[in-house]
Amino acid sequence: MDAELVVRAQDGDREAFAALARGTYSRLFRVAHNILGDADRADDASQQAVVDIWRKLPQLREARRFEAWSYRILVNACYAEARKARRWLPGLMPECDEDKGAAKAISGVLYRDQLERGFCRLPVEQRAVVVLHHYLGLPLHEVADVLDIPQGTAHSRLHRAMASLRAALEADDRMPDAEASPEKAR
Repeated sequence: MDAELVVRAQDGDREAFAALARGTYSRLFRVAHNILGDADRADDASQQAVVDIWRKLPQLREARRFEAWSYRILVNACYAEARKARRWLPGLMPECDEDKGAAKAISGVLYRDQLERGFCRLPVEQRAVVVLHHYLGLPLHEVADVLDIPQGTAHSRLHRAMASLRAALEADDRMPDAEASPEKAR
């Protein structure tokens, strides 16, 4: 982000803020969609984040920290949105590439579904760490800064989330064929 644009917006320049919002919204939406897993709720959280950014912009001390600061506001908006609707439909994993063949595509869909089931069981705090670290590629110290938590807490949330996802995948793998196919049970 252009620090000069941030400073102008902090001084009340609505055009500068409009340019910031246009340049930021799609990034905020993608992160919110990955945390919430629902486009409508992600849109609501992103819009709320933009409103909160406008209201809180004068409080930002360092214009160069705008991006991390805006992520913090967005994650808080996602937390609020998650409290409104306790049901999760995550969409973290990308779609399968159709050109890789039907068998590989089916396998990819099954794997993605397993991951989504595991991801949906995670608390929103763990989801936020996973999305910021794995989707955005932020190092853990930046994730901790964005979420305003100690680095050790970010590390433990990520560790617990990954352990939960592994356990969910292993549990699905251990499911007997008889449970998966009613004909075999007879």
